[in-house]
Amino acid sequence: MTQKNLAQKGFSLMELLIALMIIGVIATLGFKGYQRYADRARYTKAYDDIKQISMGLEQYYLANGSYPDLASWEAMVDSNSPMVKKNYISVGMPVNDPWKQPYEGNSGKGKYTLKCAGDPSDQEERPPIIYREGGNIQGGPAGAGKGDTKTAAPAPAGEAPK
Repeated sequence: MTQKNLAQKGFSLMELLIALMIIGVIATLGFKGYQRYADRARYTKAYDDIKQISMGLEQYYLANGSYPDLASWEAMVDSNSPMVKKNYISVGMPVNDPWKQPYEGNSGKGKYTLKCAGDPSDQEERPPIIYREGGNIQGGPAGAGKGDTKTAAPAPAGEAPK
C-alpha cells in the first residue's frame, strides 16, 4: 500500500475532537432534562405524601367527628398513631420529604395543617406545599389536586392578587 492509502483509512485528530464535542453537548442536554424530570418527580412525591395524610385525617374526621390530637407529623405517621392503627394511612409513611427536610404537621379538634418546605434549590418553581382541613391547598405540582380547592398565596401588600 502506498502512504496515501494509509492516511485515508483512519480519523484525524480534528474529526475525533469534533465527535467528542458533539457527544458532550448531547450528554449535557440529556442530563439537564433528566435533572428537571427528577426535581419534578420529587415535588410530586412530596405532594402525594401530604395528600395521603390529609385524606387519612379527613377519613378519621368522618368516623369520629373530630381530627386526632397530634402535635407533629411524626406523631401522625408513627406506628402507634390512631390513623395508622385504624388503617387511614399506610404504615411506614416517610418523616422527611424527598429533599431530606422534615415534613411539618399538626392536628386538633377541628383543624389540621400539613406542610412541606418545597425544593430548597428552586422555591419559585417548587414552592412550599401547605394542606389544611377541607382540602385547602397552597402549592403543589401543576395539574395536581383536580377536584380539590386550591387557594392562592396572598398577594404582598400593595399588589393585586394574581
